[in-house]
Amino acid sequence: MGKDKDKVSYQLKVPKGTKDWEGKDMVIRDKIFGNITDVFKRHGAVTIDTPVFELKEILAGKYGEDSKLIYDLADQGGELCSLRYDLTVPFARWLAMNSSIQNIKRYHIAKVYRRDQPAMTKGRMREFYQCDFDIAGTYDPMLPDAEIIRITCEIFESLGWQGRYTIKINHRKILDGIFQVCGVPTDKLRTISSAVDKLDKSPWEEVRREMTGEKGLDAEVADRIGEYVQRKGGRDLLDQLRQDEKLMANESAKAGLADMDLLFTYLKSFSVLERVSLDMSLARGLDYYTGVIYEVITEGSAPQTQEGQKLKSAGKKEAKANKHASNIDGEEDRSNDPTVGVGSVAAGGRYDNLVSMFSGKQQIPCVGISFGVDRIFSITKQRLASDASAAPIRTNEVDVFVMAFGGKGFDGLLPQRMEVAKRLWDAGIKAEFSWKVKPKLPQQFKAAEVNGVPFAVILGDDELAAGKCKIKEMGLPEGHPEKDGLLIELASLEQEVKSRIGRRGGSAELSDGVDGMSLDEAAKAAPKTG
Repeated sequence: MGKDKDKVSYQLKVPKGTKDWEGKDMVIRDKIFGNITDVFKRHGAVTIDTPVFELKEILAGKYGEDSKLIYDLADQGGELCSLRYDLTVPFARWLAMNSSIQNIKRYHIAKVYRRDQPAMTKGRMREFYQCDFDIAGTYDPMLPDAEIIRITCEIFESLGWQGRYTIKINHRKILDGIFQVCGVPTDKLRTISSAVDKLDKSPWEEVRREMTGEKGLDAEVADRIGEYVQRKGGRDLLDQLRQDEKLMANESAKAGLADMDLLFTYLKSFSVLERVSLDMSLARGLDYYTGVIYEVITEGSAPQTQEGQKLKSAGKKEAKANKHASNIDGEEDRSNDPTVGVGSVAAGGRYDNLVSMFSGKQQIPCVGISFGVDRIFSITKQRLASDASAAPIRTNEVDVFVMAFGGKGFDGLLPQRMEVAKRLWDAGIKAEFSWKVKPKLPQQFKAAEVNGVPFAVILGDDELAAGKCKIKEMGLPEGHPEKDGLLIELASLEQEVKSRIGRRGGSAELSDGVDGMSLDEAAKAAPKTG
């Protein structure tokens, strides 16, 4: 009885806003990592790694209103630390500590942490991966910025998005110029910028209400801002803004518009200008941006319906009216909330002064972008699920399942199966076999089908005695000349298998899969036995 009282009852769950990864989800995520890394390396980047937590003072004051989402850790021996909020500030700290490095193309793939309100199935989490690409150093204007936009397009095309995304782009100097021309006090520039950035989630009336009611901006000033920030377009909008005499008389706006004109020229050379939308509402809430800023959105980024937008507005009012009853701390999973979209799937911009904030003297201009892998994963998984023509996703990369078949007195040919598997492994071929001494052939085919293994090597007594075995490609259509497999010389097994794998295109891809063979086909494929 005493022992029972001492037992501790655990609630077996992961913390809110986190998840375990396994099976097909891991396959999809790893493929996304691979595609992104391939593009980064194609453009000459090297990788670094930094601690998962930083000194609290390093992160403090870098994220504007989002600073409240930083996870602070308990005092351990006199150092106050916080979990990293992103990978950009740690990179700037690293540059400041390594003054010999004046230019670098760097990428970093790692987890970051935000005490945000989760919506798990939409990739909005408290622990999530970011894939960052940054260019640090002094170069001629807008060349690194243009290459990052090109890299962004290459990544989403490699993921099969086929143009189903838009890169929203703006410039902090243009925004600051607009705010100055409209009469925003200098001490309110960043806080008004943060309000404008919410226009992708909230209607102008609500943003205007925040500016005037919560942040004390004059109503006429807010209305003048509204005439600018609700506009979007391409080169045509840029030309219109450059004809605006008030804007061109402002040094900040003039410099920003000149940058954008040059950037658009370079983007046309890179054949990606059609993917870009000049969006005057894009402000990016983080304080460290100084120049071009951008976000990548797709159809899953915004709240799902107009009704969702209305619900969101009503929910905000209700939360203000009843703070204690509402979910202020963001504990609930809002995956089924129609007011919540996936959000941007990548974002970034130019931050020329962040390194000097740490070093005090050394200023290294930087520009970069961060890809939200969990949000990309969420949209990719939804698209695969809705695509009836998509092949099944393989959960491993095994290319060959070694099988055996026999009639009366069949002993399972376990030593022979193990010997064949060893030969394949020695040749660098991914292979498996059943861990039963006398496996039934349908069970062996089922094991291969479950994991989408593309080839079977089938052993039989008579064939082995003749120095042969049968190789079969799984899932071939009826009437195919090799539907029932092909006898080959056992001595040339490795070369035959490698040749077939090469023709088929190698191991598992994101959309790879095998239709699988029905179990009643097993007997047809089996070698004949005496």
